[in-house]
Amino acid sequence: MASESALGNLCDYWIDAAQRSVLFWDTMRRRGNNYVDHLVAGQPPVLTFDYEIIMDGRMFERPVNYALARIIQAGDPDNGKNKKSGAKPLVPKRPIVIIDPRAGHGPGIGGSKNDSEIGIALRNGHPVYFIMFFTKPEPGQNLFDVEAAEIKFIEEIIRRHPDADRPAVIGNCQGGWASALICADRSDLTGLLVLNGAPLSYWSGVDGANPMRYLGGLCGGVWLNDLLSDLGNGKFDGANLVSNFENLNPANTLWTKQYNLYSQIDEERERYLEFEKWWGGFFLMTADEIHFIVENLFIGDKLEKGELELRSGRCVNLKNIDHPIVVFASKGDNITPPQQALDWIPRIYSSEKEIRDLGHTIVYIIHEKIGHLGIFVSGSIAKKEHTEIIGNFDLIDYLPPGLWEMKINEEAGKLGETDFEPVFERRTIARMLEQVGGIEVDCIGEECGDFRRACDVSVMNDLMYKAYLQPWVKACTTEFSGDMLKILHPLRAKRYFCSDFNPLFWPLGFIAPKIDEYRAPVSQGNPFVNMEHIMSGAIIDGLNLWRDARDFFQEEMFRAVYDSEALRACLPRHDSVQAPDQAPGQACPVTIAGITPDDYKKGGLAEALVRLMIIICQADGTFDRREFAAARKAALEFKGFQPPGRAEMKSIIRRQVRLVDEDGKAAIRTLAGLVPGAKERKELYRIGVKIARASKGIDENEQSVLQEIKQALAV
Repeated sequence: MASESALGNLCDYWIDAAQRSVLFWDTMRRRGNNYVDHLVAGQPPVLTFDYEIIMDGRMFERPVNYALARIIQAGDPDNGKNKKSGAKPLVPKRPIVIIDPRAGHGPGIGGSKNDSEIGIALRNGHPVYFIMFFTKPEPGQNLFDVEAAEIKFIEEIIRRHPDADRPAVIGNCQGGWASALICADRSDLTGLLVLNGAPLSYWSGVDGANPMRYLGGLCGGVWLNDLLSDLGNGKFDGANLVSNFENLNPANTLWTKQYNLYSQIDEERERYLEFEKWWGGFFLMTADEIHFIVENLFIGDKLEKGELELRSGRCVNLKNIDHPIVVFASKGDNITPPQQALDWIPRIYSSEKEIRDLGHTIVYIIHEKIGHLGIFVSGSIAKKEHTEIIGNFDLIDYLPPGLWEMKINEEAGKLGETDFEPVFERRTIARMLEQVGGIEVDCIGEECGDFRRACDVSVMNDLMYKAYLQPWVKACTTEFSGDMLKILHPLRAKRYFCSDFNPLFWPLGFIAPKIDEYRAPVSQGNPFVNMEHIMSGAIIDGLNLWRDARDFFQEEMFRAVYDSEALRACLPRHDSVQAPDQAPGQACPVTIAGITPDDYKKGGLAEALVRLMIIICQADGTFDRREFAAARKAALEFKGFQPPGRAEMKSIIRRQVRLVDEDGKAAIRTLAGLVPGAKERKELYRIGVKIARASKGIDENEQSVLQEIKQALAV
């Protein structure tokens, strides 16, 4: 009986395996056909949502292959205009503009699902705009032209929404540093900035991990990108960037992704094809664009150092961003690890006190395990993290200046619901760095000498390439040879090969539907299925072992070359370490006026309410939506209180935070002078109790502060 059972299990397994094999290769055929169809259609964005292009950068005086699209919500046939009543909401929702990465792929990943950044923004009632780009760049366009076009797009959004707050900008991956460029250069046009997995501090990372940051130095610098651009007849193929991403995790590229499809062929086919439509959409850049990006942002790391020149003599400084910044990073991200997303903060600001003194607000969120693409693709991340980020824009906008961590209570709501009760907790820079690892506060400026030497070597190699090799490469390159090089790229060739272009795949189109009709999936308890999973695990472990050995060798090679005594002798200037209080990012210092005792006595009811809220919230170091809602509700109910405008309110918050930080006791002692009437003082104390109770009840610290406030107000 046992032998019969084993034979039966084997037969069942082989029937299932044969069917899965046919369906797998049919899925590969469909992937290739989808790729060809997408090319024929012009590779439009992979958006789930309808959209209309309202500005086309190809029509500009300096043309670029960018366009501004307005997302049309389902059931919005009149393009968002209320033709029935003409009524407008009392406080119009701020527009949101989303910038996707231009890192080899096409646009649309931020809205490829209903549960996505775009979907969440629409559900919250925000007008949503999307900055998209086309496959081929316009001749001669560069990053300056792109930034100028994006500024025009944002100006158009402001013109369409004159009564709303400035647009919130959401940047994904490389779209994050593009967003940061715009906000730092023209902070007068933009509002709150959200950076999702954005590498603003490219040199950062953890020893023994994050190998991608060594790639530029190991290749000798930016000259290799110039060579690839010249071979492409002036255009850089984005498929080369995608190859770098795929090489980062060979186990996933060579096995896991395909095996997950094969082993779950009945459930995974459509999801796989949907993702591959975006992953296989390879876009192009001009030689000037990729050269500027690699030389200045990745190898040069000039953005965080305040040395990036978009225009002659004018540097972009991230300190110019005076509206709140939200940084979303993940420890499971091996493309933009948390260090690259967050280490720019201690390199630009000397301390968290400087952040507060300048009136800046920075909020960060650290996920424990989601991968890079999951930050802006995962439906569960959209339902939770993006829901809470976008749903709390108003709270974040009024958050007191300083460094905050946004923590989401995993148990507060079930997946799919909207309230996960986010809490904002004050953080020091040292505490933030402790959470992500990498550099320490005392080592800022010391750890990047080898990367600086790699940058100098890159410049020298690039000069030699342009002087001795580039003229010959350009002389041998034509438009035809450049196109052939793109067509024959392995990532494209395998899609052409596994499509109906190959007659060997034609029969699959007839066989696969029949197999679906007579599908006989094997039980997961079948021992041969378990053997298959064990074999798959062994293959993954082997590929991971090879990856770890490769990454270790690359890091050691990088250190051996760029930290060698020979190169130190040739480039000695990088051995002089800057003091931590002279961070490179302070290229544009800001003078902060001193605080005098009279400053505590200036103001009226608005200043008193804001100061009261800050004092109570800082008692336990946290701030949440309930406290914010309680404070706003109580203030609006305060008799005779006239709320100031948003700009004035933000200015009041910044001033009061500085006063409380400078001398909290004085801030409490002088509170009564801002509210002269006894009745008003009593009401002010009652509001303070309401705010303290709003979240989790009154703790010991809040009780002590309330007692001091009560004595100061004499109520």
